[in-house]
Amino acid sequence: MKQHQETLTVSPEGRGLHEITPRVAEAVRRAGITTGLCLVFIRHTSASLVIQENADPSARRDLERWFEKAAPDGDPDHEHTAEGPDDMPSHIRSALTSTSEQIPVVDGKLGLGTWQGLYLFEHRRRPGSRKLIVHVWGE
Repeated sequence: MKQHQETLTVSPEGRGLHEITPRVAEAVRRAGITTGLCLVFIRHTSASLVIQENADPSARRDLERWFEKAAPDGDPDHEHTAEGPDDMPSHIRSALTSTSEQIPVVDGKLGLGTWQGLYLFEHRRRPGSRKLIVHVWGE
């Protein structure tokens, strides 16, 4: 079995869903693995990863609006506000989603469905760079 690991740096311009499928697909290509599994892990607590609809942008906008209502900025009940009014809501949004995604590698490519894309879900209004570990293994 072969393994390949690399770190990707992503710099989202703001809060929301940012598609990273092409970047991860390129890492899978560099791995040279035909059949296996790709694990993507984000090394942050105020951003997450999701597999979501990639054809109609309204699906992403609706999801973003739902999270804004579920974990609004500036909630007076939040104690953890050291980095501003979006600090604790960002952690809540991250906890409701995932810090990693696993995608099968089929014929050397990500085995996503027709309408699926992999997204970095940025929860901060003014994020910095985000580090993703991509680990691919198989044959």
